[in-house]
Amino acid sequence: MTDGGNRGFDLTRLLAERGAERYDLHTRHLNHQLPRMLHTLGFDKVYERAEGAYFWDADGDDYLDMLAGFGVMGLGRHHPVVRRALHDVLDARLADLTRFDCQPLPGLLAERLLAHSPHLDRVFFGNSGTEAVETALKFARYATGKPRVLYCDHAFHGLTTGSLSVNGERGFRDGFAPLLPDTAVPLGDLDALRRELKRGDVAALVVEPIQGKGVHAAPPGYLRAAQELLHRYKALLIADEVQTGLGRTGDFYAYQHEEGVEPDLVCVAKALSGGYVPVGATLGKDWIFRKVYSSMDRVLVHSASFGSNAQAMAAGLAVLAVMEDEEITANARRTGDLLRERLAALVDRYELLHEVRGRGLMIGIEFGRPSSLKLRSRWTMLQAARKGLFAQMVVVPLLQKHRILTQVSGDHLEVIKLIPPLIIGDAEVDRFVTAFISVMDDAHSGGGLMWDFGRTLVRQAMAHR
Repeated sequence: MTDGGNRGFDLTRLLAERGAERYDLHTRHLNHQLPRMLHTLGFDKVYERAEGAYFWDADGDDYLDMLAGFGVMGLGRHHPVVRRALHDVLDARLADLTRFDCQPLPGLLAERLLAHSPHLDRVFFGNSGTEAVETALKFARYATGKPRVLYCDHAFHGLTTGSLSVNGERGFRDGFAPLLPDTAVPLGDLDALRRELKRGDVAALVVEPIQGKGVHAAPPGYLRAAQELLHRYKALLIADEVQTGLGRTGDFYAYQHEEGVEPDLVCVAKALSGGYVPVGATLGKDWIFRKVYSSMDRVLVHSASFGSNAQAMAAGLAVLAVMEDEEITANARRTGDLLRERLAALVDRYELLHEVRGRGLMIGIEFGRPSSLKLRSRWTMLQAARKGLFAQMVVVPLLQKHRILTQVSGDHLEVIKLIPPLIIGDAEVDRFVTAFISVMDDAHSGGGLMWDFGRTLVRQAMAHR
């Protein structure tokens, strides 16, 4: 085949001819509830392009992204260094995925990752966060010879069957039983952890240092104390850093915020991709890997067809280079502190605003029951229909009126989670805080379009009961 390739396929032309069908195509061929939900909320936008922390629509209006693709776009969209790395690796025409050689890129990426994880020794590369967790579960069980893994209430570790078994959200688990025989313990409850460990069959505890659902951090000292307990009972600590890792919380890993914590296995993904090529990684101690891969007969006992592919490895290497060169972690810490402080200063100003929490650029904004009678009656109406509707009422005008994309931090939660690209700065903080104040002013006025939309959400919630 010549360099021209197949001239019958023209991606640019295909998108130009059929791009307008995007919502109809999803309705007919993919998850039909997604376009239905987007139409209902008025989120059915047509974004034409994206760069950094912004999208643009066909009219040229910009939208600030405070969601980062659920954390995937840590460097924002289309970072030039990552783009160049992918062009370079494609142009190199490497003999990739032969399965019977050792290419340099996986080893180089593992080396760079481990440099940020000095107590860990080896890496397995898969294709997603849930695969990274699945790998950790398998390795922990095999290395310890024990069957059960503990997880925390309200955790999210993925949606494949093994990861779903340690997912603490019932809404994701319902209807998919039987799952693996794992057990939930409350985040921060050392007594509950000790009781389960005494049964003698626990391989590991898997924990998010900051839970994505609700943005709840492990209490100070909990991870270190849990680690000591686990090791006393010959069990392992697995840190799920799929969302919190790679600078999100102002440290390279969120567990590094607490001195002396050295997990036995660490899961990363999302931002490592650069937003282009799916990649997941499970980092672990040498003795764990040596137990799993104990002989040449077991060389493929755990593998992934697309794991360690050249494009993913090139993207990961570029991401880590950008993080170091542009001091991304320090920016996340500084900008996150600024955004959190400015939002926290509004708690006393708005009775519907209950708390602002988080670390770095992972921030939770929680709403709560107001004190005034007029607002309290409206709040009660929303809560009676479905908990979480007020947070949705805030998310919608942030997008519709102020062109800022955010998310509710979990089903039945009155919490908005901010996980923007780690490259944002003062201008983006100003834009978000200004918009948030405007939305809060509308909410506290007791009338207007925002509460009209709230009544629409109530009717829909009641209709689906």
